[in-house]
Amino acid sequence: MDSFKILKHPHLSEKAVGLIERENKIVFIVDRKANKKQIKEAIEKTFEVKVDKINTEITFKGEKKAYIKLKPEFKAMDVATKLGMV
Repeated sequence: MDSFKILKHPHLSEKAVGLIERENKIVFIVDRKANKKQIKEAIEKTFEVKVDKINTEITFKGEKKAYIKLKPEFKAMDVATKLGMV
């Protein structure tokens, strides 16, 4: 599956921005059929970072939300800046 089909768009909310600053996590809305391994590969390939951990959830709207924690040597703030989130 293509990286741009897996990663639909970054999720921008107050909580998501707080996670970027406090926990080095970035939040994306992803394809509902994508698994954690596919999400990890898409993030690493697209943003040239290393992923430490991924948690996913299905929202009440039926979207799949991925909380992506980056390894300590990479900063979520840098990825957010590239995306124009902050």
